[in-house]
Formats: sequence, C-alpha cells, structure tokens
Amino acid sequence: MTSTTKPQVPTDYPGGLTRHQVVKWRNSIFIIFALCGLGISSWLSRVPTVRDLLHIQTDQLGYLAFGIAVGSIVGLLASSHIIARLGAARTIAWSLSIGGVGFITAGFGASALHSYAVVYIGLALFGLTTGLCDVAMNVNGAANERVLGRSIMPIFHAFFSFGTMIGAGLGAVAESIHLPVFEHALIIGVAITIAALFSVRALQSEHLVGHGQEIVADDDHSKTWRGRLSIWKNPFTILIGLIVLGAAFTEGSANDWLSLAMVDGHGTDHATGALVLGIFVTAMTVGRLVGVMLLDRFGRVPVLRGSALLAAVGLLIFIFVPDPIIAVAGAVLWGLGAALGFPVGMSAAADDPKTAAARVSAVATVGYFAFLVGPPVIGLLAKGFGILHALLVVLVLAAVSGLVSFAAREPEKQAARRP
Repeated sequence: MTSTTKPQVPTDYPGGLTRHQVVKWRNSIFIIFALCGLGISSWLSRVPTVRDLLHIQTDQLGYLAFGIAVGSIVGLLASSHIIARLGAARTIAWSLSIGGVGFITAGFGASALHSYAVVYIGLALFGLTTGLCDVAMNVNGAANERVLGRSIMPIFHAFFSFGTMIGAGLGAVAESIHLPVFEHALIIGVAITIAALFSVRALQSEHLVGHGQEIVADDDHSKTWRGRLSIWKNPFTILIGLIVLGAAFTEGSANDWLSLAMVDGHGTDHATGALVLGIFVTAMTVGRLVGVMLLDRFGRVPVLRGSALLAAVGLLIFIFVPDPIIAVAGAVLWGLGAALGFPVGMSAAADDPKTAAARVSAVATVGYFAFLVGPPVIGLLAKGFGILHALLVVLVLAAVSGLVSFAAREPEKQAARRP
C-alpha cells in the first residue's frame, strides 16, 4: 500500500504575513469602503432638506454638487504625491477624519448658519478628502489582492454599495424623526472618524508584492514626483482610464437619471422611479459579489467584454421598449453590466507596485470626469431629444469601455504575449 504525501503549502503570505493578518487587513478595507459610501449617501439623503434650509433653487444645488466634484478631482490629482509621502494607511486615516470635519461643517452651515458659502466650503473639503481616500483605499486594496492572489476588488466596491444603502436608510430615518441636519452630520462624521482610526490599524503596506514579484527599490524612479507624473505618458494608463470612464458613466448616469427616466420616459410614478433605482443598485452590488468568481475563472478581459455587452443590451431594452416591466428588466441587466468595470480598472491600474498609486490616481481622475460632466451632458441631450434617447450616449461609452478592455489584461498574460 503506497502512501501519498500532499505538497506542503506555505503558511505565510508575502511579507511574512500570517493568514490572520491578511484577513484582518482585508476586513478593514471592507469597512473603509463602506465608510466612504456611508458618508456620501448620508449627505445625499438630506439634500432636499438642505435645499429648504438654504432657500435655494435646483441650479444652486447643482453648484454644490459641482463643488464636491471639483474637490474630488483636486484630491485625485494630489493623491499619488500624498500617498508617497504619508503611505496609504495614514492617507486614509487623515482623509476620513478631515472629511468628517468637512461633512460636519456643511451640516452646521445648513442647519445653524443657513449659509450657502459655509456649506459649499464644507462640501469642497469633503470632496477633496473623498478623492484622496478613493485612491488610497484602492491602492491598498490592490496590494491586499496581490497578497491574497485572487480577484477581490469588486467585493471591496460592493461594500461601498452596502455603505450607501446603510447611509440612505439612516438618512430616511433621520428625515422621518426630523433630526436636524447638523446633528445628523455630527453623528455620522464622528462615527466615520472613530471607525476609520480603528480600521487603519490593521492595514499593511501598499508596497507588498505577490509571490514572484520584485520589491520596489527605495531609489526607483517611480518614487520621485517626476516618475509619478510620467505615468500619464503611458498609453495603457489612458486606455485603462477609458475603461473606468465608461464604467463610471454607465453607473453614474443611472444614479443621476434612472428614476427620472422611469417617470418621464416610461410614465411611472415617483415611488416606482425610486424603487427601480434601488433595483439597479442591488443588481450592481450582486454583480460585484458574483463577479469575483467569474474573474478568477475567465480573467479580466472576457468578463469586461461580457459586462459591456450586458450593459449595452440592458440600455437598449430600457431605452426602446415602452413596457415599464420590461424596462425594469433592462435596468437589471444595465446594473449587472455596470458592476465590474470600475473595480477591475482599479485592479489593473495597480498591477505594478512601482506605479500603483500614480496610475490609480491618473485612472481615477479620468473616470471621475464622468461624474463631473455626465449629469450636464445628459441633461442637455434630454432637453433636446428626451431623457430616454439622451441615455444613448451611455451606450456609446459602454461600448468604448468594452473595446479597450484588452488594456486590463493580467500582467502574466501581457508578459506571455511579448515576443
């Protein structure tokens, strides 16, 4: 009788980490992503009340949203240099703490001062730190993904969605009990800061690499500010940016216009419009949770192409089929198709530890322009062609995202193709 000996599996992960440390690190990133979603949706849930407190019109509300977006772009552009100086963990801690201050300032400006300027300043600060934290948590999440050796970035982004759901729910409760905006902002801001300071303690260095990868030398050119800026010259940075741009536009257009499109385009009532948006977000969250298995089995490029196709089919159904029930089915396909482009793009941008922070910063900046220019572009098109036909621009960008998906190919597959 012969006995077989199972090959020994190393118990330590790269960097000498134990499984307990890696799992604790992963769970902390889950919390950080959820905290970011909680903060954003907590504010959005009180926007109607803020409008009434400030006695402003819709266009002035739009300028407040623009302030958040501009602050985010500034944060994204500065993020790689700040992360290089402080490290991802400290950047996250400072970002969420200062972001909490910005959130509380906006709430105080709305409730106590009724000052549009104070609210704007608070939201711009909140947007700035959101952009910083976005890059830092994606860079650190990508390092955790490399150490684990499997695709889990979509799950990190699913926790962002969970955070938005919790924030929206708490906002609804705050509205129902008539909780002042300042008190709501104070509770959320303090809670986010405390949770962030505890969570970052389990984070590991973003410079950790997977088995077989080279550690970045201290004197490497990529660690200089010129080296970080040079990432914009790499065509793959732009191509991955286009993937993220298309994904962000596909996701963001639904957040901004799906409810209105159901009401004005498909003739439903307001409650149904809000419900369909909830269905879309749920479909997108499910897509991110299930997507990790598809990514592990098929790889990034086939999954990204399939996602773009799914989003395109969903959009075509939603835009051209007049039956509201079938339109909801289209919204589900749209949500599933929008699920993976952004997180997979972040993973692809961070494949090389040498350029992870700089490239994630650049790619996220390109992607965030979808949130900056998307709402006014679709709004202008809707005025001339109707809200449903205006969504055809989303279809175009989803197609572009699918066409350039080859840029997100895993590093070992890219290397295998080189002569």
